[in-house]
Amino acid sequence: MTQRLDGTVAIITGAARGTGEATARRFVEEGARVLVADVLDEQGREVAASLGEHAVYRHLDVTQPDDWKAAVEAVTHHFDDPGVLVNNAAILDVGSIAGMDPAVLTRLVAVNQIGPYLGIQAVIDPMKRLGGGSIVNVASIDAIEGSNGVAAYTSSKWGLRGLSKAAAIELGRHGIRVNTICPGGGNSEMVAPFMEEAIERLKDMTERLPDRPIPPFNRRGQLDDYANAILWLASNESSYVSGTDLVVDGAFTAGKVEPGAPFS
Repeated sequence: MTQRLDGTVAIITGAARGTGEATARRFVEEGARVLVADVLDEQGREVAASLGEHAVYRHLDVTQPDDWKAAVEAVTHHFDDPGVLVNNAAILDVGSIAGMDPAVLTRLVAVNQIGPYLGIQAVIDPMKRLGGGSIVNVASIDAIEGSNGVAAYTSSKWGLRGLSKAAAIELGRHGIRVNTICPGGGNSEMVAPFMEEAIERLKDMTERLPDRPIPPFNRRGQLDDYANAILWLASNESSYVSGTDLVVDGAFTAGKVEPGAPFS
């Protein structure tokens, strides 16, 4: 049985943990050869080593054009021209608009928005040589709706959606597809540094908080849910899908459950 990414070479950023790691593992299972890219060198090397000969690790700071150039050269030398790019690397910071240092916003935009822009630039020529390719930009449900405390992160992810649509229009004539996935969750380690403060705030605010939305599904999203969606966008099964936002959140942002209304 033919594997869904048989013969495909992919670059996955932020692949040392979380969604990126899960995606690298799914890609290798489906026949891809993967460049595991991250700034977490020890963890990244461990992930690549666990995937055997079908993966290689490369240090990649997505904000640095020279790092992108070196990564593309490395994967081409080691495997072949990359036909898939997954822009997954991201950072998070939590704080109010009034209290946010502009330098924090600049840093988030550099990693979450400019990083994917540089990545797209870096793979255009190799994908054109291949006759096409697939670029998947990993955003968030915060790129679909607003939320307090994450204005800097949210604005960077909304910008990433806009980049995807513009790139899909520019690159479509070369057979290069560009899509966005908006997961309802992801790397818990990225959120962990802010959880203690969040719990303390909740202690003081419980009586003033509005009712929490009721999730339509009876479970939380798993990393494999997001990795499988990325796999589909990377594969030829989605060959006519470009410029779209694939929201993977169990209908969480589709609307809300109205207490008292008819319910199946």
